[in-house]
Amino acid sequence: MKNKLAILTDIHGNRSALTAVLDEIDKDKEIEHIYCLGDLVGIGYETNEVLQLLFSRNDISFVLGNHDEAILDIISGREPYSKGKERDHHKWIASHLDRKFIQYLTAIPTTITKSYNGKIFLFLHYHLNEHNQFLSVDKEPASEKLDELYRTSNADIVCFGHHHVVHHFKSKERLYLNPSSLGCYHKPLAPFAIMTIGEKGELNVTLREVPYDNKEFLLGYNRLNVPDADYILKIFHGNQHLNYL
Repeated sequence: MKNKLAILTDIHGNRSALTAVLDEIDKDKEIEHIYCLGDLVGIGYETNEVLQLLFSRNDISFVLGNHDEAILDIISGREPYSKGKERDHHKWIASHLDRKFIQYLTAIPTTITKSYNGKIFLFLHYHLNEHNQFLSVDKEPASEKLDELYRTSNADIVCFGHHHVVHHFKSKERLYLNPSSLGCYHKPLAPFAIMTIGEKGELNVTLREVPYDNKEFLLGYNRLNVPDADYILKIFHGNQHLNYL
């Protein structure tokens, strides 16, 4: 029988966007599982609301993102990767995190490998080096470069996030998919992907964008004095909040 999966990534503490996508997924009774590819928190400020939604379900598998990792590092007293204003933001997020979620976050792996109808999937937040550290974002990705990165992998499909744009590359070696950031977009839309694996391993990818009302979420940055709000609203949300002032 065929398998049908939902793939989402980079929620970034945006409850309204996440709710819209989960409602859309729940309408499709054929979707059997959801893969969430990291950065559940950070950038957006609705940390606890997002984690409550995610961890209340039993049909989602997670991999750890760099923002999730930074928050855990700060809470545990380790040195996070972030610096300057980004570190201030991460410290603010960490200070508002409900401690009941720490056990769930610390249990999230860096990668997941699964097989569906003979196709091997690798799920991760972004490409890793030999030390299991995230590589810098490649602003000009291509299937040739990705094939070189994954030359020793037996995965047929590599699903990832981190870079907030769609990647959909098919080479002779494998398929690469990044459905783009669910929670950070320059329009009031929340992207995710649906992948169907047929009985003989045939693949069908559908990229979706779900409309939602982002007004209260965007205005909340300044109302709550979220650190680095102006930069975040400009770079990650395209200054959409100005439409509501």
